[in-house]
Amino acid sequence: MQSVDLIKAVAVAEYLLLLEPHEDLSNRIVQEKHLFYEKYKAAEAIRGKPHITLVHYRHYEEAEERIRQKLRIRAKEWSPFCVELMNYGSFPAHTIYINIASRLSIQHLVKSIRTDAQALMKLDKDNKPHFILEPHITIARRLKPWQYESGWLEYSNKSFSGKFIAGHMTLLKRAGQELPYKMVERFQFRGMPVLPRQGQMF
Repeated sequence: MQSVDLIKAVAVAEYLLLLEPHEDLSNRIVQEKHLFYEKYKAAEAIRGKPHITLVHYRHYEEAEERIRQKLRIRAKEWSPFCVELMNYGSFPAHTIYINIASRLSIQHLVKSIRTDAQALMKLDKDNKPHFILEPHITIARRLKPWQYESGWLEYSNKSFSGKFIAGHMTLLKRAGQELPYKMVERFQFRGMPVLPRQGQMF
């Protein structure tokens, strides 16, 4: 029994904190991803749902509730905001993505999470959280040189536009790299002001 408890206590999971576009916009992006896959045979293009990653980290599952509590508090203080998508960008020479035209709100959100939860999200010196300050929605990644070169030649001249209201952020997790992510919790943005602590009033 003790060995089972020990294994459970040290189980490490991989986590993603993200924003999700609404269903209609998500479906449009999925169409683009499928078109890219059909034309350039890039399997990564059809994996996963469209999203904007805020934080990626690995941690013991036993630490999950403390991190979720921090994220709940942060989300309550944050107000919903508009996210605008505009055309395409790339990370040479491996990734093509949809640009986020309205980056500031997302960057401020990520920085506020980093301030609040960075220490909690750090597993050890080799497993630090990755806070994404270049927000984007991936079309295809891990591209081979010919896929990137041909794809970017096309997509650098293509247009795309869309917008959605980010009213929550979602935490996903998976137990291993080959397994699919599963939803842990949605944190609703409520725009509630931070109340001062009693000791700070005097």
